[in-house]
Amino acid sequence: MDYVNLGRSGLRVSPLCLGTMNFGPHTSEEDSFAIMDRAHELGLNFFDTANVYGWKKGEGITENILGRWFAQGDGRRERTVIATKLYGDMGDWPNESRLSALNIRRACDASLKRMQTDYIDIYQAHHVDRRTPFDEFWEAMEVLRQQGKILYVGSSNFAGWHIAKAQETAARRGFFGLVSEQSHYNLLTRAVELEVLPACEDYGLGVIPWSPLAGGLLGGVLRKIDKGRSAADRMLTELEKHRDKIERYEKLCDELGEDPAHVGLAWLLKQPAVTAPIIGPRTLEQLDGTMRTLEIELDDEALAKLDEIFPGHRTAPEDYAW
Repeated sequence: MDYVNLGRSGLRVSPLCLGTMNFGPHTSEEDSFAIMDRAHELGLNFFDTANVYGWKKGEGITENILGRWFAQGDGRRERTVIATKLYGDMGDWPNESRLSALNIRRACDASLKRMQTDYIDIYQAHHVDRRTPFDEFWEAMEVLRQQGKILYVGSSNFAGWHIAKAQETAARRGFFGLVSEQSHYNLLTRAVELEVLPACEDYGLGVIPWSPLAGGLLGGVLRKIDKGRSAADRMLTELEKHRDKIERYEKLCDELGEDPAHVGLAWLLKQPAVTAPIIGPRTLEQLDGTMRTLEIELDDEALAKLDEIFPGHRTAPEDYAW
């Protein structure tokens, strides 16, 4: 495994990040344990979760699964760079969500307890909180860092100007600032190329793309339908919007002799500032297959063809002016 630095930090992580959102709702605890053990065997050391995962308000189901896995010992926690997130509702009272200093303190302590760990490697804001000033956000994160409860701070779903404001506020306070940004980014969804990616590159944030296969549309959906596999109504609706592009994409993948899912992930790894796309395998077989991604080398011709099928953006301000 060729590990990479997360943004400008000295933290070394695998170039694929194991997403745990399926753990609990779609993947049993036993299977989740097996997937995480296999991830370590394959050299994946970077796991992502969130306090709301499990989707039962306040229960933190997925973090609890991680905690019970860590509790088995044998170096599981020590070998894992764990990133979790806060922002969403964990209760019905006013301060059980968002990024106030009060919720940051309480949410961190609750995540630590659920995951049975003394510290969180990367503590991420799941969304920007327009009602909380960045000075308050950073003061709360600085306290957690001083207490040894977190090591790094990341963001998710921030706009480019949010990243700039967060970093400038952190710099004014003499704090290291954000090291990562989780963004919705894939061949079909490329809006972050306008300002988010340039901001991350300039400020030294590692980008962690979520939904890297567009909810399965870039994972060989037409091949699967041709083989008689069913697809959710929502995916079929999206497929009809983009059928021409998906047909051309899967044809190109056939020419390359590669699985569409692996090509989509390999493309992301070629993009500026991207550190590690988040993969969400439901089975060991899916996890093992995804490792092929790290062996694919897309040449300039293949990259140009992908851009032709899925036009991207030039960076700001060029996309707006010249």
